[in-house]
Amino acid sequence: MPLVIVYAILGYWAAGVVVYENKIVFHRLGELFFQKLVLGVIFGWILIPIAILKRIFFRR
Repeated sequence: MPLVIVYAILGYWAAGVVVYENKIVFHRLGELFFQKLVLGVIFGWILIPIAILKRIFFRR
């Protein structure tokens, strides 16, 4: 169970880094949170490595 929580947190972070970085998004309260969470949980297996590589090689 703790691994599922860590995976969901990392997936949420990775979705923000890969998909939503440098974007202005307007949604109702809580909608963006759940959208990022679902996207991160479903596609976390690919978003997490991309986000880590993006942070390593493309630092500002």
